[in-house]
Amino acid sequence: MFGNSADQWVCPNDRQLALRAKLQTGWSVHTFRTERQRKSQALDVRELDVIVGVMRRAEQLEHREQCRVGRLVDRLDNMKKSAVGNGLTQCLLCGEILGLLGLPSVICQDCCKKVCTKCGVESLRGQKRTQWLCKICSEQREVWKRSGAWFYKSLPKYVYPTKEATWGPGAVPRSAEGGGLAATGTPGRSCGWAHGKAPPALSRAGSLHSSSSQKSEGPPPEQARHEEDQDRALGATAPPPSKKEEEPDMEGYDSDDSTTLGTLDFSLLYDQENNALHCTINKAKGLKPMDHNGLSDPYVKVHLLPGASKANKLRTKTLRNTLNPVWSETLTYYGITDEDMVRKTLRISVCDEDKFRHNEFIGETRIPLKKLKPNQTKNFSNCLEKQLPIDKTDDKSLEERGRIMISLKYSSQKCGLIVGIIRCAHLAAMDANGFSDPYVKTYLKPDENKKSKHKTAVKKKTLNPEFNEEFFYEIKYADLTKKTLEVTVWDYDIGKSNDFIGGVSLGINANGERLKHWFDCLKNKDKKIERWHTLTNELPGSVFSD
Repeated sequence: MFGNSADQWVCPNDRQLALRAKLQTGWSVHTFRTERQRKSQALDVRELDVIVGVMRRAEQLEHREQCRVGRLVDRLDNMKKSAVGNGLTQCLLCGEILGLLGLPSVICQDCCKKVCTKCGVESLRGQKRTQWLCKICSEQREVWKRSGAWFYKSLPKYVYPTKEATWGPGAVPRSAEGGGLAATGTPGRSCGWAHGKAPPALSRAGSLHSSSSQKSEGPPPEQARHEEDQDRALGATAPPPSKKEEEPDMEGYDSDDSTTLGTLDFSLLYDQENNALHCTINKAKGLKPMDHNGLSDPYVKVHLLPGASKANKLRTKTLRNTLNPVWSETLTYYGITDEDMVRKTLRISVCDEDKFRHNEFIGETRIPLKKLKPNQTKNFSNCLEKQLPIDKTDDKSLEERGRIMISLKYSSQKCGLIVGIIRCAHLAAMDANGFSDPYVKTYLKPDENKKSKHKTAVKKKTLNPEFNEEFFYEIKYADLTKKTLEVTVWDYDIGKSNDFIGGVSLGINANGERLKHWFDCLKNKDKKIERWHTLTNELPGSVFSD
């Protein structure tokens, strides 16, 4: 024997060598550790937990990869659905007329259809002369490259992006087997390829080895049954997985986490005196790429919650092909009261403008206006988040007809009342296009001669018109206490009666802010008093019907 008593090695004799040769245990072994080694071969509960966690993580990673490929395929399908031309006399994508009297055209190398130069992608590909692809074929190549289909000669398994799709025991996601994009498209589409075939430029990449195709087919039946037995054994001994194991950390993986959506720099200022909210959109950094070229065409839109409508939606200009846009634009809301600052929330969304389909949402951030202090600019640099649901319950703003800014001044020099119609904000939409053609009428009553009616110009297709018009009423100062000023807003329609949007009455019989505005005018001669007033849907007397 060699070594000390704590680590004894035995030099075997012929009999031991013969026995070990039959047992295939080697030429030497620790004599006092063989039983311990046999016992240590069994897996304990902790090791089983680790194995189950790794398997579950692998399944979720695989599902995420299938969702990623599914988003690529869905984007391509939407581009195909947006194609409106025939590819001969019209541009395949936008449908513009081609030829001598139309736009210049190029022929796509892959689908051999004609497109205009705006809808084509210039591709050199190492060739001496320029080659063109339509944007659908260019996107097709991008899908084959980013999904790995160029290697396997067909698309891998993928899952369509659906909100209700879940992943878990018993869930059956709507997926499609690899085998060409025709599996997700409509037969007969102008830029589709046959089942299982690569784009023409990729079909010359060569054939796969038989070993690679066998790998993609899965394990043999005997091995699969053995793996199922192992899974059942692990499931019988392992405890239920924890919540952390069910949702492993996917940081660094291609996901839709808020950290990958980008950040937005902006500032907010509430001008209390003028009842205006100024939102300055400065810039964004590290936006999520939404286009096939790895860039985006971002713009920012803002609106107030609750009560989101076209009347309170504003947007910036669109900046092309950038992930770090700089807008430096100020969007202003007029008619914002102190009550709005308490209960309203400003929603700021960043979107990608897409010519061929609906604009894509990138991310958003929301700021409760009660966090702002009047007349103080507050700067923000917020990470964009996923789209959140909008609660439409108990929305008092949905019943509002809009607001109007009116100025009153009694001129001692002219001996009369000057009524100014400055602007309206957040008017109700009365036309089918989601807008209105508003104008304002004023009437000082009672009026025996019925000559005190005035009307502004019509502002076309807007819910936030600016008028800046003044009307003069010749009247003695003492008679103002007996008068009522009625202001109504109408939607102008051609060939039929105009629609009533809302109105407001100022005078001695009014109440609240309307009464206070009238009293302030009487107390302060020769001083212009401006106030915002909320329109009501109550139509005044028959003298005001339009």
